[in-house]
Amino acid sequence: MAFGIALSGIDAAQNDLNVTANNIANSATTGFKSSASQFAELFAVSPQGTSSTQTGNGVKIQQVAQKFTQGNITSTGNNLDLAISGGGFFVVSSAGALQYTRAGSFQTDGSGYVVNAAGQRLQVFTPTPTGGFNTTSLADLQLVTGDSAPKASTTAQLVYNLPSDETPPATAFSPADSTSFNQSTSLTVYDSLGAAHTASMYFVNTGLNTWDAYEYVDAQQVNATPVALTYNSSGLLSGVVDTAGGTDTTAIDFGTYTPTTTGASPMNVGFDLSKTTQYGDTFGVTSITQDGFTTGKLAGISVDSSGIVQANYTNGRANSLGQVALANFADQQGLQQVGNTNWVQTFASGAALYGPAGASGFGLLQSGSLEDSNVDITAQLVNMITAQRAFQANAQMISTENQITQTIINIRP
Repeated sequence: MAFGIALSGIDAAQNDLNVTANNIANSATTGFKSSASQFAELFAVSPQGTSSTQTGNGVKIQQVAQKFTQGNITSTGNNLDLAISGGGFFVVSSAGALQYTRAGSFQTDGSGYVVNAAGQRLQVFTPTPTGGFNTTSLADLQLVTGDSAPKASTTAQLVYNLPSDETPPATAFSPADSTSFNQSTSLTVYDSLGAAHTASMYFVNTGLNTWDAYEYVDAQQVNATPVALTYNSSGLLSGVVDTAGGTDTTAIDFGTYTPTTTGASPMNVGFDLSKTTQYGDTFGVTSITQDGFTTGKLAGISVDSSGIVQANYTNGRANSLGQVALANFADQQGLQQVGNTNWVQTFASGAALYGPAGASGFGLLQSGSLEDSNVDITAQLVNMITAQRAFQANAQMISTENQITQTIINIRP
């Protein structure tokens, strides 16, 4: 019987060495989680009423438990390298079959899909028209490579101060004669095709607290009839009469300009001058904003800590392409390893629970970083020595039992 017991110890020690060897071999594998052998005693249950003084029958490997502790996070500088700081797994798809991994080394394939080294596609929640993400279904993440469409300028806001001590010019207004107007400023606006145009604003004092405003776009006059501006004794804009007869200080109509060189649609920018003032004796422009932009080329891809993937363009625009989906399980020990640092769900693990980074049970993402293996080399070397000694001790037990058996065989009557 001692032979069998010692043999079970040798088998257990050998399996423990295999687990340790696998841990050491993967000490530099991105996203790898180490394992540990868990032993259990073998014992034959005695029938009721018999003696309970019998010895055990040896040992077995009860479970090779996985350790899902956090690995160190190392910066790589590649935006598509992702690391999870906290709980959860990335979800990857191979022809629709889902697998789960902590290895976040991704790149794009020939079709623009974000894939790992095995060609499995990263799964995301798709954007919704309202600006959120559809967390009820998964989709492959594909990076768009087209241009960002332009937007024509429709509104603009100017914040400036006109000097209160200005006097009316002596000559009739002409943009070519600087003595015919008191102040001027300009801004860039965009047509429907994304072409940029320079809109120049000229201000002519017409009397106490009153001004005429003219707009020229690309040196072409927009409004032959000026917009009349009136400021009160507190220096605030109190009255407007625009070219359409309107009096709204937040949507002043200077008129329509039709681009002659680009073929774009006519432009009519509504100006908000409600925050302009007439103080003191110094002209100054504090702020100029407008809502148009030109065509944009893809400048790069960014991923924030909540997993939102954005395409960033040279025109300052950013489009959301999806939100990285993370998965978690009721029992991570129930997951089955399938190679490539991937796992699949089993009946023991329970069904995958999906959610975004930062939600309850899910960690945050770090773009431009990878999670290292959580293998502790020092601990593994100690385990190796322990398993080696257990193997040697059990082998010595077999040798000892063999000597006893040989002695008995050699006994003569």
